[in-house]
Order: sequence, then structure tokens, then C-alpha cells
Amino acid sequence: MAYFFGLNPFLGAAMFSILSALGIEWISNKTKIREDSMIAMIWSFGMAVGIIFVFLTPGYAPNLMSFLFGTILTVGKSNIFLMLGFTMLTTIIFILYYRPILYSAFDPEFLDAVNIPARFFRYIMAVLIAIAIVICLRTMGIILVLSLFTIPQATSMLFTKYFPKIILLSVLFGFSGSVIGLFSSYSLNIPSGAAIIFTLTIQYLIVRFVCFCKNMK
Repeated sequence: MAYFFGLNPFLGAAMFSILSALGIEWISNKTKIREDSMIAMIWSFGMAVGIIFVFLTPGYAPNLMSFLFGTILTVGKSNIFLMLGFTMLTTIIFILYYRPILYSAFDPEFLDAVNIPARFFRYIMAVLIAIAIVICLRTMGIILVLSLFTIPQATSMLFTKYFPKIILLSVLFGFSGSVIGLFSSYSLNIPSGAAIIFTLTIQYLIVRFVCFCKNMK
């Protein structure tokens, strides 16, 4: 879509993602529409608009499968440094504002009671998530990004409900699943994104089965 207007596609995707994230938060706060419903609608709309403009743009015919599963083997140093810088920025924000971010997600009424704007931190988190998706889109693809946003966290919550531990375990499961998936894709000559998603899912199922067996005893 950005190429259609003569813009850098990364900037176009970033602007659309940030506006979508802020719009989702604003609409979910002002109306009775569920946040997950808004995400599904805006995501579907964004994908449809993007595909339409891709096919309308003369001389630009990208491989749409790369947007779904990424092209991790063609990532340059600039993308790596960009992801590293954004990771450091996100880490600093979490360290400085850990408790307000935590309460804005689970107990926003408490922040409002102590005159801390919970909605502001929800907007900050929405923007960070939107930028993270755009930065990782070329590397991982939208399906792998969504999988990394959900599966490691679900696996971690099988062990603990304590938020700091969930963060650490999510990083551990996400990293281990990605490394195993990359080695599997190289050995079996299969797409790396699909291999990582498969590994993350198998990882979750194994942990789920082990926890189920322990509860049965």
C-alpha cells in the first residue's frame, strides 16, 4: 500500500499499525465492542486493503507468502540492529514503568484511584505491540509473530501465574522453540517460519500433557 503512494512500505505499515492500535484502544474504551472483536475486524480490513494495493501497484509483485511466514534467511544487519534497538527500548520502558503497566492490564481502577492514567499506559503498550509486529514482519511473517505473541505465554502459564516468571519463561520457551525450529528447518529443508510454529505448538502440547499427568496422580 505504501508503494502505491510512493512511500517506504515500512513507514506505511508502521503508521497504519500504530493508528490501528490506538483506534482499537479508543473504540474499546468508548463503546461496548469487545477488544478482540475490534482486533479481528481491523486486522482483516488491513490485510484486505494491503492485498488490494499490492495488486494495484504497477511493477510491484511481492511474494505474499513471505508476509505470512517471513524470509528469515534474507534478513540484513539493519533489521537485526533495528530489532535489537527496539528490544532495548521496550526493556527500558518495562523496567521504569513495570508496576503501572502491570496494573493498567489487570487492575486499571487502582491506577485511577492513585491518579495515574491507566489508559495512557494501555496506549503505550498498544503502540509498542504495533511497532514490534511491523519490525518483525519481514523477518518472521505475521503468522509466526502472532504465534510468538501467544504460544510461549500460554506454555509459561502452565507453570506459574506470577507475571515476572511468565515473562522469563516466555522468553525461554520462545527462544528454545525458535532455535529448535531453525535447526529443524535447515536439517529437513522446510520453511523456517512453519518449522518454528510447529515446534512452539509441540512444545506447548508436551508441557500440557506433562502437567495433566501430574494432576492425575
